[in-house]
Amino acid sequence: MNICIDQGNSRTKVALFQNGKLTHHFIYKAFASSDVERLFALYPITDSIISSVVNIEPAVVNTLHRLSRQFILFDHQTPVPIINRYDTPETLGQDRLAAAVGANALSPNENLLIIDAGSAITYDFVSAEGTYMGGNIAPGMKMRFTMLQRMTKKLPMVETEENELLPLFGSNTRDAIAAGVIRGVAYEAKGYMRTLSKRVEHFQTYLTGGNAPYILRNVREPQLELPAIKYEKHLVLIGLNHILEYNKQKTA
Repeated sequence: MNICIDQGNSRTKVALFQNGKLTHHFIYKAFASSDVERLFALYPITDSIISSVVNIEPAVVNTLHRLSRQFILFDHQTPVPIINRYDTPETLGQDRLAAAVGANALSPNENLLIIDAGSAITYDFVSAEGTYMGGNIAPGMKMRFTMLQRMTKKLPMVETEENELLPLFGSNTRDAIAAGVIRGVAYEAKGYMRTLSKRVEHFQTYLTGGNAPYILRNVREPQLELPAIKYEKHLVLIGLNHILEYNKQKTA
């Protein structure tokens, strides 16, 4: 059994894989070495990989290394099963590369647009030949809500629900902010899809990240004739598992 750990800006996502299938999933606000000890005690874990966009606690790394038959601290030097054409691979977020690997594993030999809507929103492209070509970074939803409140004198901080039906134009300030941010993000995603559809013959869009459901609800408009979107909640973790398996095969 593999344990794959994705440490983000606000939470840590952990998944267990057996024979390539995700069997268990956990979310932690704070992930410590004691959590690692507990998971290894409860499940027959043999190998591990951890990816982080923040500083990892040395105790977590040491515990994973001690308990694992094979341990990978994922960074820009870790071999991956796709080609990375990013000019500065050492500055590329491991979560972005892992998501690209995950999408490529789920849809091999296809052009891929990967939209990860987390603290920031990233748009990444992988060619049908399995080459990561690069991508863009934009402010995430919470960041947009926060900046509207902080950088103005009268606009309030707004909270929204995933299943909220947003108007096209708000009739009050709260709805105007909610619709402006969420629809703005959805239209941004549509813009990338429209532009890419003019440049490549066919591509598959993968949507992931904590705020993906907000985008998914507002981007699905059949009359716009956009390519189909696949929502994959665990795309980064799937990618990490494929990276771990790829490296296990290389050392076998």
